[in-house]
Amino acid sequence: MLLLSACVTLGPDYDRQQATHWNTEPEGWQQALPHEGDPVALVAWWSQFKDPVLVELIEQSQKQSNSMAQAALRIAQARALLVTADGAVLPVLNASAALSRGTYQLGGPVIVATTAQAQLQAGWEIDLFGGLARGSEAARARLAAQVANWHEARISVSADTASLYTNYRSCEQLAQISSTDAQSRAQTARLTQELAQTGFQSPANAALARASAAEGQARNVAQRAECDLLIKALVALTAIPEPELRQRLAKGSRVLAQPTMPDVQRVPAQVLSQRPDVAAAERELAAASADIGVREAERFPRLSLLGNIGPLSFESAVGSISATSWSIGPSLSLPIFDGGRRAANVETAKIAYEVAATNYRTQARRAVREVEEALVRLDSLNQREREGLKAARGYRESLQAAQARYKFGLASILDLEETRRLSVNADNILANVRRERVNAYIALYRAVGGGWDAKDLAAAVRTVQQNPSDILTGKLQ
Repeated sequence: MLLLSACVTLGPDYDRQQATHWNTEPEGWQQALPHEGDPVALVAWWSQFKDPVLVELIEQSQKQSNSMAQAALRIAQARALLVTADGAVLPVLNASAALSRGTYQLGGPVIVATTAQAQLQAGWEIDLFGGLARGSEAARARLAAQVANWHEARISVSADTASLYTNYRSCEQLAQISSTDAQSRAQTARLTQELAQTGFQSPANAALARASAAEGQARNVAQRAECDLLIKALVALTAIPEPELRQRLAKGSRVLAQPTMPDVQRVPAQVLSQRPDVAAAERELAAASADIGVREAERFPRLSLLGNIGPLSFESAVGSISATSWSIGPSLSLPIFDGGRRAANVETAKIAYEVAATNYRTQARRAVREVEEALVRLDSLNQREREGLKAARGYRESLQAAQARYKFGLASILDLEETRRLSVNADNILANVRRERVNAYIALYRAVGGGWDAKDLAAAVRTVQQNPSDILTGKLQ
């Protein structure tokens, strides 16, 4: 029977290279890689921001993340299913005991007797056609997929927190710009009002200056409200009380980071190996392949070895009997007719495999697209930042000159307000471009897998199997 258990394994043998190949897989990136200096290691990518507040918020958001908690629970569930699948290959040993008292008639008068029996029952299904082995293979692949999904959730939470934090720091800069603009408008309004009282400016110009000051103050209030809304979002993400969060943010750097290019391999296939979502889709594909073998094995005979042994005691007023009973032997189950149910299960498993293959190709194409889009945005934003910086400097110099001319009566208030509008608009555009540039780097960080490596997946799965408590206590790395 031991030899029979290794006879044959039904179902296709999973070939990872063949299964994950797709016809439109690119050989290289269409967009150039705008490396600005040496690429940095993604695992330490956040350290270059030189902002401990950001690191604290990322750690806190990971602890409070519902998506990560759900992913951890799915890991625990997948591990339990793997234990079940592995246990199905092993022998089963059960113990039972029974005690009863009743009447018996053994060819004579009725007697009252007590019967006691204890038994050890053993059973072992011989895996003739590899169905149990395929089930264990599928369960192990699904556990690996859930571990990869946990890392995908971790990377997404980190990137979302960093983007929100970047938006807040940019909002602070925009609020500073609007505050400075509002103060300048108010100063112009006071000067114009004084000139109007002495007859050097018309009442209409004074009214226009007051309207401009009110508009600037309204924009300043609106901008600060945007910053408050971002703080509310960070509170929801990190579960840090708002007063404490405001204190932490006040200690942080108000200057946007200038991150360097994440390490992007020149061959797209290398980047795909860094994506946990693609790895999860590939492991689901492997599990679907193993499921075909499980369903095919159900169409063939099942052989089990059964046995039991145990003492038996029979006691009555006329005497007692003690004995030991045992039995051992094979049990064979032959599927004869099921109305096509088992054949339909095989077909369903094959279709599920095709669905998993389609999902993998979709994930892979999306990964390539996200990297390409992030590269395009970075290239565009780098150029826009250089030109925006020139524009902001030029308009700022023009505004300073217009203010000086207006002060000495050499320019109208309409000229001053138009120049001010252009300067403030240029400053806002530059601040927004810088914010978008940092967010584009964060998007690229997420697109290339956030420092995760598929080579670490097998080790992570072993850790989960050996230390299941680490799943729910946040120690999984």
